[in-house]
Amino acid sequence: MGTKILLCDCAGTQELDAEKIASACGAACSRVHTALCTTELESAASLMQAGDTVIACGQEQEVFSALAEEMNIETPGFVDLRDRAGWSEQGANAVPKMAALAAEAMLPQPITPSVDVFSEGTCFLIGPGEPCFDLAERLATTLAVTVLVTDDAQPFSRAYDVVRGRVRSLTGALGGFSLRLDALQQVEPGGRGAFAWSAPRDGAKSACDIVIDLTGGTPFVQAPAKREGYLRADPRDKVAVERLAFEAVQLVGTFEKPLYVRMEETLCAHSRAEQVACTNCLDICPTGAITPAGEHVTIDPMICAGCGECAAVCPSTAITYEDPPVSALLSRMHILACTYRRAGGTAPRLLVHDAHGAEMIRLAARFGRGLPADVIPLELNVISGFGHAEMLAALAHGFARVDVLLAPATERDALVRELELAQAIAGPGKTELMDEADPDALVYLLYAQEVPPPLADPVLPLGNRRQIARLSAQALNPQAETPLPLPENAPYGAVAVNTDACTLCLSCVSLCPSGALVDNPDKPQLNFQQDACLQCGLCKGICPEDAITLVPQLDLCDAALSQLVLNEEEPFACVECGALFGVKSTVERIMEKLSGTHPMFATSDKARMIQMCDNCRVNTQFQQQDNPFQSNPKPKVVTTEDYFSKRKDH
Repeated sequence: MGTKILLCDCAGTQELDAEKIASACGAACSRVHTALCTTELESAASLMQAGDTVIACGQEQEVFSALAEEMNIETPGFVDLRDRAGWSEQGANAVPKMAALAAEAMLPQPITPSVDVFSEGTCFLIGPGEPCFDLAERLATTLAVTVLVTDDAQPFSRAYDVVRGRVRSLTGALGGFSLRLDALQQVEPGGRGAFAWSAPRDGAKSACDIVIDLTGGTPFVQAPAKREGYLRADPRDKVAVERLAFEAVQLVGTFEKPLYVRMEETLCAHSRAEQVACTNCLDICPTGAITPAGEHVTIDPMICAGCGECAAVCPSTAITYEDPPVSALLSRMHILACTYRRAGGTAPRLLVHDAHGAEMIRLAARFGRGLPADVIPLELNVISGFGHAEMLAALAHGFARVDVLLAPATERDALVRELELAQAIAGPGKTELMDEADPDALVYLLYAQEVPPPLADPVLPLGNRRQIARLSAQALNPQAETPLPLPENAPYGAVAVNTDACTLCLSCVSLCPSGALVDNPDKPQLNFQQDACLQCGLCKGICPEDAITLVPQLDLCDAALSQLVLNEEEPFACVECGALFGVKSTVERIMEKLSGTHPMFATSDKARMIQMCDNCRVNTQFQQQDNPFQSNPKPKVVTTEDYFSKRKDH
């Protein structure tokens, strides 16, 4: 038995065509109810009892979830057809969008990998004495509190620990904070009068599960609002301090920490041979979760807040986002576009948004015009990792244009960069960022948009992000005969070699992290495969002759998948054995500079060794009187006859 969609027109405020929706999305639909969450709740219960169901209501999820719990059955799925499609000026034409949204809701979604985080409630409270002591007094019954006083305030209670000093460094996150403290002084509880302090010492170490920062100054960590377990407020704001007290007591127990990204170290192009190249993820990570670790970078999953920007700007796909993975996101876009067309739609637009955008859509539907019938919303947990590959893939799936709705808290650096790259590949007017916080203004912009024609023959791009971007770009630029110029720092491109300066030393080949630059073992030759180039700049930085220039571009021809000779020369033939070695021009240049002038090559016989291969050069040196391999003569073997002849002589 397949999934059944339970439809409700919400007191007759929207039009639903059960037959067309069922036909397009490939699932059975119930009759159209009018008050499924109230007077027809018994009907909902019987339908839910029958099997796998998806309820077409987003507003009353709590009612139906509680009903499922009461009946001891699995919680149903939900899809919001009313706010995203039915409540609209164009609601009568929204059947294709309703079918698309229903089909998407039935897609199984992968579970994001996670790890358990344990917090026992050890709390470090930092700040001036007066607000810290007051807060510690209330938290001490629930948490194990230590107060780090930053002023001269005297403690008055032994219900919690008190120290004095300053924080040198603070690392970690919920359940695993580490602190380095300087000028640390501990309370000496003995004696009469005010407590005394121990002698200060530097470099003390401490650990805790929760940090409460009431210093009111610069936070001790990057992006403090995104660091789990790090609570911060202005000590003068009593309401904010009270809120911290409530939040802190909730941070005790076992928590599930999603592993938002996956790192493949062998693909990372951060550095080779201590030559730093790609730093995209290091530069853009808002929380400082990414740090160098030799030739690659490492990501601290406890600090990572899951914005996804690192995956969006990673040129080699060494970093991939897992919440959701790109394959699951492409499946959602594919089913939305296919079902929309199958239900009779022609040119859908995709509106990518997060929870803030979902609330704007609900407000626009309830109090305004609602979304246009051809605008299909796609809600993600975070949108900051929606990069150029995803934008191009949406267009390749058949969406006429893709808009990303920004929220006030959205990390925007990667989005701005990725949008520029997507526009360079797809052309203008097809992708845009929408920075609008007013629901009515947002809807006005969507109704006023110019809608370009969608791709006539949609494709299904698969693979990693680089492969997805290339396949999508080929579909969007079928007539491209020359490479598409791209902005600086693009992850695609070519390398131009000044053949007059290049000596074919092949230093670039030895460091290229992606294998785009390769040599020829049979002759002095530098080859290049453009499809593999990351534009990381290692080759340019290591070239001793400054002969390499990066050319950001995207060549969609098949030639980009094969090797191209950038520079080659004739090898030199050994004057002794005729074996080919080295580069002819280089050997001749060395002869010209060293022969007869350098002490080691002052004579013609010495200079001739420059023109020999390795084996012949060693043999020639070994046969010379002053060869560097010469040792004392081998002593004569003493025989029995020699022994007796010596005795006769004596």
